[in-house]
Amino acid sequence: MSTHEESPLTETPQANRKGLFPIAMVLFSFTFFTGTMFAGGKIGVAFNFVDLLWITAIGNLLLALYAASLGLISARSGLNTVLMGRFCFGNLGSKLSDFLLGFAELGWYAWGTATLAISLVKIVGMPESWVIPLMVLFGLLFSVTALVGFKGLEYLSRVSIPLMFILLITSIVLATKEIGGWTGLTAVKPTEAMTFSTAVTIVFGTFASGATQITNWTRMSKNGKIAVWACLISFVIGNGLMVLAGAWMAIVYQQADIVEVLVLQGLSVAAVIMLCMNLWTIQGPTIYNVSAAACHLVRSERRKTMTILAAIVGIVLAVAGMYELLLPFLLLLGAIIPPVGGVIMADYWVRYKGQYPLLNDVELPNFNWNGLIAYSIGAIVAYNSPWIAPIVGIVVASVCYVVLIRLFPAKSAEKTAQVMTGPSV
Repeated sequence: MSTHEESPLTETPQANRKGLFPIAMVLFSFTFFTGTMFAGGKIGVAFNFVDLLWITAIGNLLLALYAASLGLISARSGLNTVLMGRFCFGNLGSKLSDFLLGFAELGWYAWGTATLAISLVKIVGMPESWVIPLMVLFGLLFSVTALVGFKGLEYLSRVSIPLMFILLITSIVLATKEIGGWTGLTAVKPTEAMTFSTAVTIVFGTFASGATQITNWTRMSKNGKIAVWACLISFVIGNGLMVLAGAWMAIVYQQADIVEVLVLQGLSVAAVIMLCMNLWTIQGPTIYNVSAAACHLVRSERRKTMTILAAIVGIVLAVAGMYELLLPFLLLLGAIIPPVGGVIMADYWVRYKGQYPLLNDVELPNFNWNGLIAYSIGAIVAYNSPWIAPIVGIVVASVCYVVLIRLFPAKSAEKTAQVMTGPSV
């Protein structure tokens, strides 16, 4: 699919809309991510198995509902998150969300690139000097799929998802047999300390940026129902399984590194195949997200050029040491990304009454200070909150925005919106 067909700066036309299966497959490939297993491993050593099930269920349900809410808006409007940001942050103010979302996805891209290079050297027994050249090689290769566009992501996901699922189930069965079944699992005591809210924040943070940018694909849904179901299924099942699998392995082997676990299980060859397939599958959508944000940031439709430039920046971050920063990175994302979605949802349902005007037909201010202030308050409160940071950020940002637009209405934009209608599906 060409850049023009993917409409990086305008609404997705109905002719390019897709059904549940292709949308769900791409979202599944997005959520079947090795990094989520690493995050699950960090949680697994800090809780007993029963508590872990509750944390996984709550975190992923909240994440799925958040993604589905944004997915519904994107399917109805044909817009992705960075384009929606123009309404609630302003033409220039929306560059804030462009930067935040691009930064988040670049971080994930760098981590995935570094992880594959480091893990491959470790498993195969290559010299340490090969790590950086492999980072450069993988960083460039991963971008190839994203250059093809949606079709490339869809085709790759059809192969990688079944293979990943089979490997996960095999690994879980082996681990469960080794520890002595359910009795053995529930008998393991935590070896690390972590609060319940921090654990849920980490689960949410695994895909806080991804859920916020899920709109890059749900905007291509034929209707809102398809987008909602695709989000719910992929996040509850896909992301939930990855978190649980990582935590499961950590409980049994007291090891958060899933690659190390697979080696311990005698699945070294499978580990290499899994890492390559899985990270290739996820890195494509990740760098695609970065290019979408970059296109909007510089107001360019040259998505392929943005993809290559983003991949180069991601390689630099990988070489700089992103591999070691996963946990603080997730906690940061859990605080600063969800408030973006909170402001968007409040803007769409309260200010625009569930109907965006067409972007080309409406004049928007350079800065929507109501949205920018609401986001800032939401992010600051979430970052410093002792409770579940993503939920705090969404709620605070949404409430603040509603209060601000009541106190300081943007009259010109509201008048324009009343006489113009956008696509509603």
